[in-house]
Amino acid sequence: MRSKRKPAIQAVLALLAAILTCGLLSCRAGPSSLRGAVLERNSDPRKESPIADVEVIALVGSTSSSARTDSSGYFTIPLRRWIRRGQSIRLAFRHPGYQSLDLNEAVGDKLYIVHMAPVPSGGQSKTKRPITSIANVKIRYSMKTTASVNVGSAVKTFEVINTGNLPCNGHRPCSPDGKWKAAVGSTTLDAGEGNEFRNARLSCIAGPCPFTKVESDGYSEGGKKITASVLNWSDTTTFLLEAEVYHPIGSEVIQEFYPVIFGQALNFSVPSTGEGVSLEADVNGDVLVFPLGPSLCLSWAKCTVATDKDHSKSYRCELKDGYDFR
Repeated sequence: MRSKRKPAIQAVLALLAAILTCGLLSCRAGPSSLRGAVLERNSDPRKESPIADVEVIALVGSTSSSARTDSSGYFTIPLRRWIRRGQSIRLAFRHPGYQSLDLNEAVGDKLYIVHMAPVPSGGQSKTKRPITSIANVKIRYSMKTTASVNVGSAVKTFEVINTGNLPCNGHRPCSPDGKWKAAVGSTTLDAGEGNEFRNARLSCIAGPCPFTKVESDGYSEGGKKITASVLNWSDTTTFLLEAEVYHPIGSEVIQEFYPVIFGQALNFSVPSTGEGVSLEADVNGDVLVFPLGPSLCLSWAKCTVATDKDHSKSYRCELKDGYDFR
């Protein structure tokens, strides 16, 4: 009788252990963070611009954690280990220029996309302050380039003096097979300050050339200074080292293009090598140039910048009150 009960008890214990293990695993299977983005509420999806610097507060019971959105509106809030999937969480979004927003959500593996409504401006301020029109906005930036100018050529001959048909007898240098006495000759060319050699070549122009070998190639890759060394195991030979001389000249290229404008914001990007970003705009009929600078200061817009993975920079400039795109 006891022998029959024992397997049954073991089976029940194994089932309880499996249930307990599954329960523990499910408690720890919740996400480690909440991720999402905050956008400006608009009926046109193209005008749902990201909102930067929004304070996002997550409340679970008596504990809270917070984060701020970056220039793309993105936020991530780490969660405590004991928070389970499906547990209730309250999210609060705060920004001075937008209406406060509170959401009751459940913890889960999803992206929390939140839309905030801007704080309505008073009607009196609109009538008192005239609207300044912004039109024909163009983006400018410079890129450094390097061009090289051919300023001449260089030529130099050198001899490798030797007497042929003399046994080497182990006294180096010798011919490649070690049989004949040999000699080594070399030369150097200097392109001068700020210059470099290109298309360098070495040729044998006199003597028993078939019995020579380039011992050291310090010329084919060019550079400010080039060298050549030749091994000769016959009678005296003459070599010619030639190269073109180039002088590199740095210059700047100005790039111009139009930004993309949606609603009250313009967007554009600049490659990692772009410098000196500025905006040209028609302001109430006057064409003005506004250097953006590292502080991103514009009198008529508030700008933010984000650096992408390829080190290019994405800019977003949103018009201030009293301005409008024409």
